[in-house]
Amino acid sequence: MTRAQFDVMASLQNPPEELPEILKSLWWDRKGNWDTAHRIAQGIATVQGSAVHAYLHREEGDLGNASYWYHRAGRPEGRGSLADEWDRLVSEMLGA
Repeated sequence: MTRAQFDVMASLQNPPEELPEILKSLWWDRKGNWDTAHRIAQGIATVQGSAVHAYLHREEGDLGNASYWYHRAGRPEGRGSLADEWDRLVSEMLGA
């Protein structure tokens, strides 16, 4: 799947079933449904799941929890804009 295809999916009411869970989490976040995005991310016990989980807690404003998840993901804490971090995560997860 390309980034353009993923972006087109933002117009859908629900994510496609075949979309990997990590991308579903980011899809729901883009749609403004933080709770669903978080529920999905916290169930993904991988480095990528921890990275998305960290981003979501940063977005929420819970920087202590975000710091924990960045550490679990082996990444520095996010410092740039949330939009830029979301874009990087989508690109990374599409390439995974």
